[in-house]
Amino acid sequence: MQPIPIKTTVVGSWPFPGWLEFAAENLDKFGPADINEMIEDAVVNAIHDQVTAGLDVISDGEQTRLDFNLSFYGFLKGIAPNHEETRKFGPPAHDQRGKHTIVESLTAPKGLGVVEEYKRLKRLAPKDQRLKVSIPGPYTLSGRMLPGEIYKDRWEITEALLPIVAKELDDLVAEGVPEICIDEPSMSCYAYREDTMRFVDIFNRTVKNIVGKTRIGTHLCFGNYKGRSVGKKTIAPMLPDFLHLEVDELHSEMTILNFAEIHLLERFAEKMDVAVGVIDVKSYYIETVEDIRERIAKCLQYIPANRLAVAPDCGMSQTARWATKQKIENMCAAAKSMR
Repeated sequence: MQPIPIKTTVVGSWPFPGWLEFAAENLDKFGPADINEMIEDAVVNAIHDQVTAGLDVISDGEQTRLDFNLSFYGFLKGIAPNHEETRKFGPPAHDQRGKHTIVESLTAPKGLGVVEEYKRLKRLAPKDQRLKVSIPGPYTLSGRMLPGEIYKDRWEITEALLPIVAKELDDLVAEGVPEICIDEPSMSCYAYREDTMRFVDIFNRTVKNIVGKTRIGTHLCFGNYKGRSVGKKTIAPMLPDFLHLEVDELHSEMTILNFAEIHLLERFAEKMDVAVGVIDVKSYYIETVEDIRERIAKCLQYIPANRLAVAPDCGMSQTARWATKQKIENMCAAAKSMR
């Protein structure tokens, strides 16, 4: 397909309809046929919201995932829930997210489920609509796992997960997926304290088999559990090493940084397309079309229009659906007017 200047896209997740959250808490009342119908209806809802908002590239809204990362733990063998390691009360934060202890070598006998998600999206989406799927990379996927007696540390867990994620990517390419976003927010969250070239090596080995066979993106952010950040909010530590990532498009939060580091994205734009977060997913202020036009103008000072995409800072799953629709509609209107 032809490139779109100032393309509009999403990271992946979309808010759940209220009825879906209620149904998920009462699954014992539904049979398999009811659940399948529910899943299809939820994806149809997400597609409708995104298409009517005017997005150039849409996802399935990750409607079958209760969490962009933890939902994949249901596909993994060798882990057991660990409820002792999570805080139960008080203000919401990342230490309340579920943890699992590894009890045997990690495997995923039936894959990670993303191929089935894509098949459903392709079947339900309008013909010729640009589509993407998202999948967590192995470092981020390892984030809520405790090594137990099986692995030494998070790095060893990551290495065990890497071939599992790579196999899912191979299967997605075989299915003809046109665009895959590998979510690695843990890499950006901890770039200030970890070996960034080690991150690059992990990422590039993960995507090695699919380079040139599909459009590869990555999403980097500073955390968004319950609308809360967890990482040091700066992209500076990612440079220059992240310039070596094997990606076609790099997505970075920017609104939450008040565009203070927009100039740093110029380095990335010399090597790859850049998707910039122009919507604050952690705020219920509804950005106007003019607000977003001003943000896009800042982006265009450093990123050519033919390499620029605009998106929300992060996935929209932590933002109410009514606000999400208004924010994304205004984003799409601003981008189209700027073209």
